[in-house]
Amino acid sequence: MKLPGQTASEPGATRTFLRRFAGPAVILAAAAAATAPQAIWGNSCGHDFDFHLVSWFDALNAWRHGIAYPHWTPSANYGAGEPRFVFYSPLTWMLGAALASVMPWQFVPVALTFLLLAGTGLAARALAREKLDNFAATIAGCAALFSGYALFNAYERSAFAEFAGGVWIPLVLLHALRMGDTAPKQRAASASARVSVWRSIAPLAVVIAGAWLSNPTVGVMACYLLAAVALVMMLNSRSLVPALRAAAGAALGLGLAAFYLIPATWEQRWVDIKQVTEDPGQTLENNWLFAVHADPSLALHDQVLRTVSFIAIAMIAVTLAALLVCWLRDRLPGESAWWIPLALIPFAVLLLQFPLSQPIWNLLPELRFLQFPWRWLLVLESPLAVFVAAAVVPRNPAQLARRVAVGAAAAAVFITLTAWATTSLYQPCDDEDAVAGMLNAYRAGQGFEGTYEYEPIGSDISLIAMNLPEACLVSDPAVALGKPDSDGNLTWSAGQGTCLATFAVAPGSGPEHLRIHAAPAHAGYLVLRLRSYPAWQVRVDGRAASSLTPRADGLIAVPVPAGPVDVTADWTTTEDVVVSRWVSGLSVFALTGVCLLGLRRSRTRLS
Repeated sequence: MKLPGQTASEPGATRTFLRRFAGPAVILAAAAAATAPQAIWGNSCGHDFDFHLVSWFDALNAWRHGIAYPHWTPSANYGAGEPRFVFYSPLTWMLGAALASVMPWQFVPVALTFLLLAGTGLAARALAREKLDNFAATIAGCAALFSGYALFNAYERSAFAEFAGGVWIPLVLLHALRMGDTAPKQRAASASARVSVWRSIAPLAVVIAGAWLSNPTVGVMACYLLAAVALVMMLNSRSLVPALRAAAGAALGLGLAAFYLIPATWEQRWVDIKQVTEDPGQTLENNWLFAVHADPSLALHDQVLRTVSFIAIAMIAVTLAALLVCWLRDRLPGESAWWIPLALIPFAVLLLQFPLSQPIWNLLPELRFLQFPWRWLLVLESPLAVFVAAAVVPRNPAQLARRVAVGAAAAAVFITLTAWATTSLYQPCDDEDAVAGMLNAYRAGQGFEGTYEYEPIGSDISLIAMNLPEACLVSDPAVALGKPDSDGNLTWSAGQGTCLATFAVAPGSGPEHLRIHAAPAHAGYLVLRLRSYPAWQVRVDGRAASSLTPRADGLIAVPVPAGPVDVTADWTTTEDVVVSRWVSGLSVFALTGVCLLGLRRSRTRLS
């Protein structure tokens, strides 16, 4: 605290500055250390890396065409596109594109990894800081970002969207555990309680919205975690306040994210979204811990599952051991209402890893959407961090030598974990999968593979040929385009004779607005290198096209007359999008009201 007459250069002010900023600075340094191998040897090309990189390419391209919130990824399906941005949460693909707008592409994946690791550590530190001192909370933040699952996402999977959950889940716990007036001893201070409740709903809503906008699976876990914590606190306090507060925060958070959630939910009827949970490698039943399958196609899947199974057992064991040490040495952080919900998490996560829990997965709505039971390790990172820090850090700040020893030992463990991730989890990039190779292919207009769950109903993504022209004139709208090449890839070439004529898009066309000027010698069908989707409005000479014949590959076939013709395809705002924007707008209005009400009541109480 600054004393009267004391300047910022005096010792007291210096100590205050260090207490405030030293912890976050250590977290940032730890995140830099965890990311250093990728900064030196290049980013890890994990399982989801190509998908995210292509999304960043297309998002930045859309911004350069003046589309603030894109819906279509034109480079997917070898240039035929897909509605990826309708269904995939926007936070990380926007963040990746934003980073690319200010730095070279080769630095973007490493920079994003650093930011997400740093955010994970800072969020876990904020949670721990509720009950632990600055040093212990900083150790907790480092433990979270160096946890096995965080490094697994950073090095093995490159699952940036799920990775972002490490930022939001600790904040869900932070705001869920801030009780307000729920304990019996607090009920007399009802005015103070109402202020606390009103002021806590707004940040909780923002955090829930952030979870959904990062990743749908993170959103599902955040909502179930919030409900579980509220239930435990309600039983502990014998008050409905935690449940009502959690419900209000969750509802408002879902409303804030409605501009994404409503279209992503409503428009699932237009695509083959069920393939998300029907792929053998992604079904719940094939992902219990240490599962082994006779199917040869799951051999690589089982290797990854074995790795994450060991990580799960290690994280659960460390958390329970730390919890036991805290119990035996009377170091449990805070009052029971605070630490009991955290202590129950490792037991719940352990239960959910085995077939015994399958009735729970089948009963609770949308829970199977998580696909992998081990995704719950994301929720385990925070309890692990808090209990480990509480167990190993001496309570008395005066025990400086012991604290230095703990810090040195923790640093050694964290460096060892980074070395393990570098040697065991790091995925080197092939030339074609590296940033430079992908960028060259993108600039050459080659396009990339699409995503099965985003294909139109009744179509087959595997029938889309590579190197298709932007518009191909045919007499039969169902004619197959492309033939297998020497490598077995379906490829189109002019020599195959399937196109009577080909045409290119007109200058000035963009990702969501295409125009083709053609002059077919006779009437036929113009097959656009564009996958069918109800949001596309196709016009021929300004009139809405009718009788668009469905194709097996899902491309749009437009009937055209002979002679000069102008064909356009424009992305339109569908009714569900209009509704979603209204809901989000009203939610922002409600959030503002909640904030103002909390501020007003706070001022009234203080006066």
